[in-house]
Amino acid sequence: MMLMRTSPTPSGLHARAVDLRAGAKTLLHDVSLDLQPGEVGALLGPNGAGKSTLLSVIAGLKQPSGGEILIDGERLHSHRLPLPQLAQRRAFLPQDTLVAFDFTAREVVELGRYPHRSNPSRHEADIVPAAMRMTDSGHLADQRLAWLSGGERLRVQLARVLAQIWEPRPDGQSRWLFLDEPTSALDLQHQHGVLDTIRHFAKQQCIGILMVLHDLNLALRYTDRVWVLEQGRLIAAGPVQEVLNGNMLAAVWNVQSKEVRDATGIPQILSTGKLR
Repeated sequence: MMLMRTSPTPSGLHARAVDLRAGAKTLLHDVSLDLQPGEVGALLGPNGAGKSTLLSVIAGLKQPSGGEILIDGERLHSHRLPLPQLAQRRAFLPQDTLVAFDFTAREVVELGRYPHRSNPSRHEADIVPAAMRMTDSGHLADQRLAWLSGGERLRVQLARVLAQIWEPRPDGQSRWLFLDEPTSALDLQHQHGVLDTIRHFAKQQCIGILMVLHDLNLALRYTDRVWVLEQGRLIAAGPVQEVLNGNMLAAVWNVQSKEVRDATGIPQILSTGKLR
């Protein structure tokens, strides 16, 4: 009798030929992406390229018109991954982080533990304070979210999503963090602080992180892999230092540039003006 060889279940996060249409308009066309736990990836591209749209599909917030999203071999948009279970494995931080109720910062971060209420951790009492310390928001714990600056609110919301996926899964399933422009409201110090925190969290906890970024130099410094979109199509993908070069910036962003290196030897891009 011949034994049939089965393919191993693909680990990680995989987008396969994703399409998204809104009426007659195509928002995404044939986009594929692969990311492994422990990697930090960024979606890049000019305004309106489809970055936030793709992130929302990959996070499970929008249903693709074609293609599929797989997490550890399971189709994301299926009944096999119900939302309560999915919320324990992935967290999403949108651009708009307004809260309708008059919560304190601590109460907002505690919302991140809501998916775990039926089976709390042995360390439950320590998770929220630890997440707030990690994001430099612990001193804001008793303040009302509405009183905080945009950057302070973002750091509180980042603590919320970190708290949501803080501990390894007992079943060994992977964990994912999706962030839509996590540095948009931050000053220079906190841009680097937040992205450094995110990167260390990914590496130490073996969590896959995918985010939308506009600053290409931050992508060069803090991410492993990037995907460049233009008009809903994938233009380039790969290791960040291989993808982001002068030819790419000229073709997609229409700017002249030259590569420089900082004091630590990390490549950075110096934009020298618009091409045309």
